[in-house]
Amino acid sequence: MVAIVDADLCVGCESCVDECPSEAITMEDGIAIIDNDKCVDCGTCVDVCPSGAIHME
Repeated sequence: MVAIVDADLCVGCESCVDECPSEAITMEDGIAIIDNDKCVDCGTCVDVCPSGAIHME
């Protein structure tokens, strides 16, 4: 599974960046970007996203 960000829902709060244990998430133009090579599929970003912009696929 990979984490996917819906750019239309991302509010740029950076909660996912702060909580990601593998440092796989960065921000670009106020939108979360997930590096799937670093992502360990833990789902922490999904749990902390207040706008529901991240889901596992």
